[in-house]
Amino acid sequence: MRTKVIIMGAAGRDFHNFNVYFRDNKDYEVVAFTATQIPGIEGRRYPPALSGDLYPEGIPIEPEGKLAQLIKEKKVDEVVFAYSDVPHQYVMEKASLVNANGADFRLMGIKKTMLKSKKPVISITAVRTGCGKSQTTRRVTEILKGRGKRVVVIRHPMPYGDLVKQECQRYETYEDLKRYECTIEEMEEYEPHINRGTVVYAGVDYEKILRKAEEEADVIVWDGGNNDFSFYWSDLSIVVTDPHRAGNELTYYPGSVNLRFADVVIINKIDTAAPESIEKVRKNIMMVNPNVPIIEAASPISVDDPSVIKGKRVLVIEDGPTLTHGGMKYGAGTIAAQRFEASEIIDPRPYTVRSISETFTKYPYIGKLLPAMGYSKKQLKDLETTINNSGCEAVVIGTPIDLAKLIDFKMPITRVQYELQEIGKPSLKEFLQKF
Repeated sequence: MRTKVIIMGAAGRDFHNFNVYFRDNKDYEVVAFTATQIPGIEGRRYPPALSGDLYPEGIPIEPEGKLAQLIKEKKVDEVVFAYSDVPHQYVMEKASLVNANGADFRLMGIKKTMLKSKKPVISITAVRTGCGKSQTTRRVTEILKGRGKRVVVIRHPMPYGDLVKQECQRYETYEDLKRYECTIEEMEEYEPHINRGTVVYAGVDYEKILRKAEEEADVIVWDGGNNDFSFYWSDLSIVVTDPHRAGNELTYYPGSVNLRFADVVIINKIDTAAPESIEKVRKNIMMVNPNVPIIEAASPISVDDPSVIKGKRVLVIEDGPTLTHGGMKYGAGTIAAQRFEASEIIDPRPYTVRSISETFTKYPYIGKLLPAMGYSKKQLKDLETTINNSGCEAVVIGTPIDLAKLIDFKMPITRVQYELQEIGKPSLKEFLQKF
């Protein structure tokens, strides 16, 4: 008899684990995926075209809230936990729920889920969402290109639309963003690479994606999402930490996994973090990975037009996932608003509508910032309505994409941008020269 399995996920790691381990494995029957974190992904099916011969009707994607019911109804033997950026306490609460309903609880590790590339791979991951992976990836690709290397970035999945169409996506131009009907979250990750002339791959089937990327790359850079570990075996693993959330590097899954097998660790944001927090992170790194080299870095901001901020009542928009399941209390937009002397940061909560209101209900700790939520055209419209309802005098945009291409702002806006800057020695350039 086949072992009956449910895979708990958020349209990323769950699909990958299925593709590389369960899809053609006759010892298992995956009866359902469950979904959380990302709005609107449950109620679909993992399509037959991607499911393989064992699943001619595909696989249902159910809300995670139905997990206990599904275990009993489908006589499930095993539940695989397959999403990221969650506290260890949260993981064990889910394990307890699963065990109490009669099933085994499983966390799949690197041996069964990582694919091997024919080309050198550098992975950039982190201990939490919002540590600074994106600017680190940009810095690494810049150094490699400076050495004459053809670099292709493969991004952690964000397949929130038609999964068949998103099986293997290649991004090189802005037209590609439109063609694939990208969400704001996808654009936040792809657009900065496109701006620098770097090809990006992403999608659902990361074996197929890898083989396509290998055709045009000397080096592949894995640009990790959330704090998940890489889908590929890495020749150099770079892990980013954040002293603004000191201690999280030991208490979040699977960020703590990343920290333990890192080849290089970056302590980012040392220009804005408290010295005692930086030292706490350093001690925690050395406790679990004693011999790993540590790079200190900052992510200094630049603002397109500071005069838009000075003396104004501003609304601050920050990167969505960093504020929601990333748990950050502020970002680059907040720092810019304070540094360039906004008279007030407006609280968006009285002005939210529909799906944006629901976001604040789900993540009440966000506070006076507006996450750049846009997982659908409807939600993007809700974001636009919220912004224009606010009565602010200006908008400070801390998310990496050009929101003016998507939203009709009724007030002046200015964008905040940031890049990784290593402080002192050692530096990324030194490690990449050795690599």
